[in-house]
Amino acid sequence: MIYELRRYQMRPGRRDVLIELFEREFIETQEATGMRVAGSFREDGEPDTFPWLRAFPNMESRRAALTDFYSGPTWLANRDTANGTMVDSDDVLLLRPAGPELPFGERPPVGAKELPSSLYVATIHHVAGDGFAGLFARETLPALAEAGVRPVGCLESEHAENTYPRLPVRTGVNVFVWFARFETPEEEREVELPMLKPYLTAPTERLRLRPTARSSLR
Repeated sequence: MIYELRRYQMRPGRRDVLIELFEREFIETQEATGMRVAGSFREDGEPDTFPWLRAFPNMESRRAALTDFYSGPTWLANRDTANGTMVDSDDVLLLRPAGPELPFGERPPVGAKELPSSLYVATIHHVAGDGFAGLFARETLPALAEAGVRPVGCLESEHAENTYPRLPVRTGVNVFVWFARFETPEEEREVELPMLKPYLTAPTERLRLRPTARSSLR
């Protein structure tokens, strides 16, 4: 699978406008082209961001699916409204699996309003070279297990050429991203991982993600 971790910067107060439109119009219509809308979130402490994940079987299917969706009637009818909520939509990491696959669940129907109680934490390590996934498994998983934190998904940078250049992705970055799930925010635990510091090339990013009503990651 190929993943995009997309993190939009929103105009002040416009995040929920986009989420409502997204959950009504843009989930089934994207998935009809062959992609998977894996998760959509509100980011704790960042009211003007909208992070979400989508997945594709491979880079060629990504090109075909994005071409179909962005030239299709649903996007063309709603793009001005969607784009009008955003300041920037170019913060996109192109990723591939590097460990456990993310645990997609059953998505509630259109119109669902009840929010899951869970919190996902996406930790983004900027790393040098290859091999970090193996290092993470050897050096980090035991420390996380001891603290009662279990990664539910691990992804790393996909460096293939962007097959749909109309939508930019971040280049010149090499990251390892792991997700932890907590049943409630009160159960969240942040674990210090000093053994990783020699292998990091930039400060670690930590996104605290609350699933939206129709997110497949719940």
